[in-house]
Amino acid sequence: MTTFNDIFYINLQKQKKHDMSNFNRRKFLKTSIIGGVAATCIRPSSLFANTPAVQNAVSPGVALTTGGNRADMVFRALEPFTDEIIRSTGNRRIVLKPNFVSTTTPLCATHADTMEGLLEFFKSIGKLQNVIIAESAGGGPTPEGYDNYGFPAVSKKYGVKLYDLDEMPSQLIYVFDEKDFRPHPVRVSSLILDPDTYVVSVARMKTHDRSVVTLSLKNIVFGAPVKDPGYSWGPQSKKGTRSDKPTVHGSGFRGINYNLYALADQLSPDLAIIDGFQGMEGNGPIDGTPVDHRVCVASTDWFAADRVAVELMGLDFEKVGYLNFVANTRHRETDINKIKVLGESVHDHIKTYKLSDNIDDQLQWMKPV
Repeated sequence: MTTFNDIFYINLQKQKKHDMSNFNRRKFLKTSIIGGVAATCIRPSSLFANTPAVQNAVSPGVALTTGGNRADMVFRALEPFTDEIIRSTGNRRIVLKPNFVSTTTPLCATHADTMEGLLEFFKSIGKLQNVIIAESAGGGPTPEGYDNYGFPAVSKKYGVKLYDLDEMPSQLIYVFDEKDFRPHPVRVSSLILDPDTYVVSVARMKTHDRSVVTLSLKNIVFGAPVKDPGYSWGPQSKKGTRSDKPTVHGSGFRGINYNLYALADQLSPDLAIIDGFQGMEGNGPIDGTPVDHRVCVASTDWFAADRVAVELMGLDFEKVGYLNFVANTRHRETDINKIKVLGESVHDHIKTYKLSDNIDDQLQWMKPV
């Protein structure tokens, strides 16, 4: 019987002739820095694009649910998009991407109950056989994160496999670094980049110490770069191993915001789930404190989902650099009163999250160099 791995590796070999690694340094440096980033990070025609398709795109809206059960909230939030999800997924593989920035801090990570609600939804629409869960944890072994956060039980219940992106194929893209203004290569998961993959971002609502917030887009952009098996933060890391995730941070607050923006076209999710049942405020994405919020945001429009989440967190949208870059160049709606919200009212469920202690430094992206 042909397995998921068989299909994936066959398709990957077909793509080798045209994969991103064919962009070598010489080709990259034939263009300007901006042109180079456009050519290697995302579809060349889309950076700073003003195409009619972008300008006239109509958001399907954002669902907002509240309640006392994570799984139920996720399921209800997805129901308005049932027909669209069935149509968009087709026969594509469906990758549910949790957020394990740390493998030992439950508050910072995607909750297993959130994943269960998502799996129950895909089961209800007859798509469960296409689903896998895949992650590259930030600072430790991905399997450790799965074990610590209770994912094996959910995996077993629904018959869905858990994958470690660090153990799977990757391909090169290039990102910007604000220290030297040069392109830097990054290994990114081929599975996430594959157009035959329907990517679902399953994130937690959190503040961040470098990009103000971390929501659905950031979960994918920083989860897709891989690290060597055996790499982890601290002295326990296997000698000689490295992670490509820090490179995407761009060596500063301007670099991280630019890279998040520049990679958005290629690494944005097809479906966004933002779990705010218990959010994190303060010094996120790891060292923050809990917020009892009891909200869940879902949309097939990741930007609208992130915009609504920022509002629910009581934050000033103008301070979130990468989302403003996307809004300004993709003509995306930022007026919360003009975004169609299904279910609960945003204004009834706003809780003001405390920002990171270094917020003034983070806002350097707003100032001239």
